[in-house]
Amino acid sequence: MATPMPEILTVTLNPALDIATTAPQVTAGHKLRCSDPQIDPGGGGINVARAIIQLGGQATAFVALGGDTGAHLRRLLDAAGIPVIVHAAPGDTRQSLAVTDLSINNQFRFMLPGPNWSGADVASASTAICANAPKGGYVVLSGSGPSGTTASLYSQLCADLAGHGVQVVVDTSGAALSHLAEGHTIRPYVLRMDQAEAQEISATPLNTRADTADFASGLVAKGAAEIVIIARGADGNILSDGTNRWFCPAVNVTVKSKVGAGDSFVGGFTWALAQGNDLPTALAHGSAAASAACMTDGTELCRKDDFAECLARTEPSPL
Repeated sequence: MATPMPEILTVTLNPALDIATTAPQVTAGHKLRCSDPQIDPGGGGINVARAIIQLGGQATAFVALGGDTGAHLRRLLDAAGIPVIVHAAPGDTRQSLAVTDLSINNQFRFMLPGPNWSGADVASASTAICANAPKGGYVVLSGSGPSGTTASLYSQLCADLAGHGVQVVVDTSGAALSHLAEGHTIRPYVLRMDQAEAQEISATPLNTRADTADFASGLVAKGAAEIVIIARGADGNILSDGTNRWFCPAVNVTVKSKVGAGDSFVGGFTWALAQGNDLPTALAHGSAAASAACMTDGTELCRKDDFAECLARTEPSPL
């Protein structure tokens, strides 16, 4: 009998109803006549689950939802065929708006705040996450923390998940990322960030791939994670496990939208790990998924055919 593939649970505590549209030109003081909007369920973990499923894999999305916007988002998740575990949020789910200025082909992104969480709200969500953690599988903690939560949110969730037999993948930003980068006794399996975030944490320019790899290796040594991945934008992605360092170039594609590229990377990377692939192969899968996401409009994320095309042009190498 074949061994079942490890399950993947993505966690989104601060989801959003993503609205994407275009305008002939974005200028102040005028009514902007926009195109018909594309509306998608959004938020880091939701996008990771969407990407995995669009690539042909399986994932379950743990999502904190509230209010009419939350109900709308739930309907979109059901329509997309994404298995969902709903946790009650303490207020209405937020919205986000992305407007592309067609005159310069630049995208403006507006992120509205979500409900304010108390310590009791965080504790309730953590209990539910641990109860649904797939033993022997992966838990992806992705996206920003809800309003009212502390910088230690994701490091505490890693500690709460310890002993549940899961590998934790974290992709966050801001104070929560900086807190994880300080290093802790219980650390995630994977910590991902982009180049700008890495430079802010290091307080030094990471001009070369070697600079970025050195910083990633230093974070592993500090106990930030077992594996650190840093996305260098159009240059590609770097991975360090403290012993080995790998680089995977980004595929040169026509960029339509960068929304969800990072989430697609995490989806492709985690799905590849769940299939039993080694780290360089998983890095290639993540890189190809991110490149494929850039080829789609709005918040469409990565299409399977685009991913396959990008993967055939993606080759990781030791650094």
